[in-house]
Amino acid sequence: MRKIKQTVRTILLCGFLFAYTDATLAQITLSVKQQPVREVIKEIERISDYRFFYNENSIPMEKRVTVNVKDSDIENVLNLIADQMGISYVIKNNQIALSAEKRANVAQQTRKVQGTVVDDLGMPVIGANVSVKGTTNGTITDMDGNFLLEVPNNAILEITYIGYRPQEIAIKGQTRVDIKLAEDTQKLDEVVVVGYGTQKKATLTGAVASLKGEELAKVSQPNMKANLIGKIPGVRYQESTGEPGVDSSDRFNIRGFGEPLVIVDGVERPFTQIDPNEIASMNVLKDASAAVYGFKGVNGVIIIETKKGEMSRPKINYSYSIGLQSPVKNLEMMNAYEYAYYRNQALMNAGQSKRFTDEEVEKYRTGSDPINYPSTDWYAETVRKVAPKQQHNLNINGGSEKIRYFFSLGYLDQESILKSTQEFKRYNFRSNITAEITSKLNAEVGLGGHIDDYKYPYWTGDEGIELFTAIKSNAPNVPVYANNNKNYYYNSDNNELNPVAMLDRDATGFKDKRNVEFNGQLALNYEIFKGLKARAFFAYDYTNLAQKEMKTACTFYTYDSVQDTYNPITKVAKGELMEKTQPYYKTTQQYSLNYKNTFNDLHDVEALALWEWKETNTNWFMARRYYSTTSAIPELDRGDVDNMYNEGNSAVYKYGGLVGRLNYVYAGKYMAEFSFRYDGSYKTAPDKRWGFFPAVSAGWRISEEQFMKDLVPQMDNLKLRASWGSIGNDSQLNASQFVSGWQFEDRFILGGAGNSSASITNGMKEANLANPNITWYKVMTTNVGLDGSFWGGKLSFEFDYFYRKTTGYPATRNTSLPTTSGIPLPQENLNSSDNRGFELSLGTVQRIGNVNLQIKGNVAYAREKDLYKEQALPLNQYKNWRDNGAYRWKNVTWGYEHIGQFQSYDEIYNSPIQDGKGNSSLRPGDIKYKDLNGDGLIDANDEKVIGKGTFPDLNFGLTLAADWKGFDVNILFQGASNYTQVLNALTSPFRGPGEGNGFRVWMDSWHKADYNDPDSEWVPGKFPSLRIEGNDNNSKKSTYWTTDAYYVRLKSIEIGYTIPKNLLSKVGIEHLRVYANAYNPLTITNVKYTDPEAIEGWQSFYYPQLKVYSFGVNVSF
Repeated sequence: MRKIKQTVRTILLCGFLFAYTDATLAQITLSVKQQPVREVIKEIERISDYRFFYNENSIPMEKRVTVNVKDSDIENVLNLIADQMGISYVIKNNQIALSAEKRANVAQQTRKVQGTVVDDLGMPVIGANVSVKGTTNGTITDMDGNFLLEVPNNAILEITYIGYRPQEIAIKGQTRVDIKLAEDTQKLDEVVVVGYGTQKKATLTGAVASLKGEELAKVSQPNMKANLIGKIPGVRYQESTGEPGVDSSDRFNIRGFGEPLVIVDGVERPFTQIDPNEIASMNVLKDASAAVYGFKGVNGVIIIETKKGEMSRPKINYSYSIGLQSPVKNLEMMNAYEYAYYRNQALMNAGQSKRFTDEEVEKYRTGSDPINYPSTDWYAETVRKVAPKQQHNLNINGGSEKIRYFFSLGYLDQESILKSTQEFKRYNFRSNITAEITSKLNAEVGLGGHIDDYKYPYWTGDEGIELFTAIKSNAPNVPVYANNNKNYYYNSDNNELNPVAMLDRDATGFKDKRNVEFNGQLALNYEIFKGLKARAFFAYDYTNLAQKEMKTACTFYTYDSVQDTYNPITKVAKGELMEKTQPYYKTTQQYSLNYKNTFNDLHDVEALALWEWKETNTNWFMARRYYSTTSAIPELDRGDVDNMYNEGNSAVYKYGGLVGRLNYVYAGKYMAEFSFRYDGSYKTAPDKRWGFFPAVSAGWRISEEQFMKDLVPQMDNLKLRASWGSIGNDSQLNASQFVSGWQFEDRFILGGAGNSSASITNGMKEANLANPNITWYKVMTTNVGLDGSFWGGKLSFEFDYFYRKTTGYPATRNTSLPTTSGIPLPQENLNSSDNRGFELSLGTVQRIGNVNLQIKGNVAYAREKDLYKEQALPLNQYKNWRDNGAYRWKNVTWGYEHIGQFQSYDEIYNSPIQDGKGNSSLRPGDIKYKDLNGDGLIDANDEKVIGKGTFPDLNFGLTLAADWKGFDVNILFQGASNYTQVLNALTSPFRGPGEGNGFRVWMDSWHKADYNDPDSEWVPGKFPSLRIEGNDNNSKKSTYWTTDAYYVRLKSIEIGYTIPKNLLSKVGIEHLRVYANAYNPLTITNVKYTDPEAIEGWQSFYYPQLKVYSFGVNVSF
């Protein structure tokens, strides 16, 4: 192990040319009495890697010294020699230079100091770090809180432990010190990252939420968005799929505004594939604090800071986890017996002949003839019960006062639950170096990126909808292979492909892609004079997505047992190969001045001026060829030249912005901030290209007022804050519509009056009318918040109310030009909308005996309403009520109100007409709807709002964390409500036309007591009676199929144990923790049959969410 550590250190020293005086920490054991110093030095060189340099003309090398140490660090040994010799020394790496200059007399004689560390209740603190300030000489407390450490006489001890305030104790010749630690529950001095800078949390006036990297790593899912669920109020992510490498970006937002801007180390970058072990902190700007990022930050900003080096010896950290994945929920389909029985029932309900004889049904039930009467579970044939996932991360950090470094390598291998070679692999790297060039100038150099490799069967794209539709649709009474011969995939009677064949990359094709992201950045920081700093920042980002998709020509078969022949049926006539490459280059430049100072200990002033320029270049190319053979080589030059196709495009986007911010704090209790962004957009006319967008905020720390201290002495902090900001947005504007343009077309038809004598030719047409007045649309956000904490931070809360209004949203007037013009109308700044909501966070930190307990809960509500909405004039009053979206809540579901199920034909014939056929198509058990307008006819005029939308308005999370004597447990609950789940996928008992399979839940349906007897009585069931083709009446969107949904997930539970350090130090390990984690193990919901976060209309017809059970280890050297 020591050789490994020395090798790593040597690589770092040579490769990055940094110096660290304590880089070699070999322990010295030496006992000499009155020996020449020359011999003592030789012995030290023999037993260690240190080498001495000195001038024999100035240092008396024959002078005798006495040294008696055991497992001592080199500094202690050199102090003993230097004090006896009257010389001084300098250590650089493993080189020691001796100097005749007399060493300052700082009483460096050492002594052993012992003591006990306890908490505020007098209980021993196990594993507290006790070290000599400014050195690496340290130890940890044992099971009784005791420690023993050899220190210089004038040493200052530093005592630290997670959850407690650090302490410093001056030794001053003492041999015993006892320390009582106080809980560090108050976080007011915490610094949070905001736009282009940092601020103290105590004086922060914006709505900013923070997470530390350790909190993100607790869940550690491959998609970073999943790691945020339930942890930050207002951050919403609907995790609809567990497909490896897939990101549901349209289901991620802040406060319902839309997908936020993500800033990684100062640059706009994607973050879903960042290794959580690289992240130091994450801060979310939710109000006007995001205004400094301009239109890019209109939906809020997530700021991620990756880890930087620390001033310490090199620390090596390794983490590993291995997990097993399984589907959260599966909507079960019928087996062959059930399918045959209930399909017969559906046919008999319609007065048709049975599809299967009674003898055939019985053979399916008994399984007595599996070759001729198979029962295929297509889900079991294609989906594994468990699939492995593993993650590795190795990182190194350390440094000296002059240079600090952090290096990280990560690897993820996530296999699919499908029985195929579908998998996702990710390789991450990160390097951050900070160097002090002079006392006023320092540099920051960062490199990072990742490589993502995706390997999929061709038919599993788009969240697996095509594949899972085939799994659910293929009948269970047909085999996987014709005549059970694995060389011949069976062709089912419906239009679906064989699901097992769809997973065979050789038989039906593949989809492979590699995404490479690389970024590098350099920052120079120079202190012009005290308080004023200049910063120059440059970043370069490169991304290239290379895709290769091969759809193979394929033939399936049936088997004729009489002739003993396999009959081919062509499913895909021609193969097709597509290759696509999408390189992307971006440069970011920032130049800023920042002034920060305090006057008379009362006035804190900070000012920022920054210029930012971004340029993005995109260039993509796609080529496609078809193949007439089934055994085609998947290369473009092997495809047919007929009908080959290619296309491509390139573009350059440039953005510039000027940022200003002024902060003022008086006496630590009155805060004010003004900021602005002067932004430019290429999409608007030159005279409207630049927009000025200001933001203001203020705060009052009421708890700092004397009257409040007297009134509520238990209160640590009570802060009232408010903000308002205006941001311009151009994301929905069409580019360059302020000028008229021309559009090239190759499909103009000339002559022939529509007959075969017409000719098709190329040409140009006027593309649009110009609108020189089109400009930014504005988003104005108001936020009012109240933060508080009591009893040293043991109880805390944060509350925010927000209102956001968007005006000038682009839309096209609902009118038309004469068709002879052929020109569409341009966009105008017409529409408006608003959002409103609240957020509440509560937390408590307690210590009960030896148990540290932390509980944090949050809840957030947000809803959006349309204000003015450009639309056609309604035809009548009802249409105005039904279709006029102006001044109405968005995210609602329209449909019919069901009032039960028909109990008899008499009830059907005496009810309003609801099938358009005099109710002749209805049966007992069919769904009955309310005639809202009383006209005796159920139609679109009877629809009403029957629920919310499919995205929850209310989201909440609860985190429980505790530790006791090395054991720790972390539990995360997450949930949502105020949304509507519509079971569109279940409105018909059988999947599609033809021979599609049936849903098992539909077996509880209305049916005849004897389906062979059409005159027998109807027996009630949960669902309407079975129909082969479904029924328009029953499939209408109605309250029968909707659920006012809620769910609570046990999102993650992790139990860990940290091995005591005193057991590890003997083997060179500093920290070792093992843990077990369960992700998504439990869901409580009122949504039946499907997952509560399922995609509407595709419940169970897509790659499902996953449960993951993992085991892991974290080790540090």
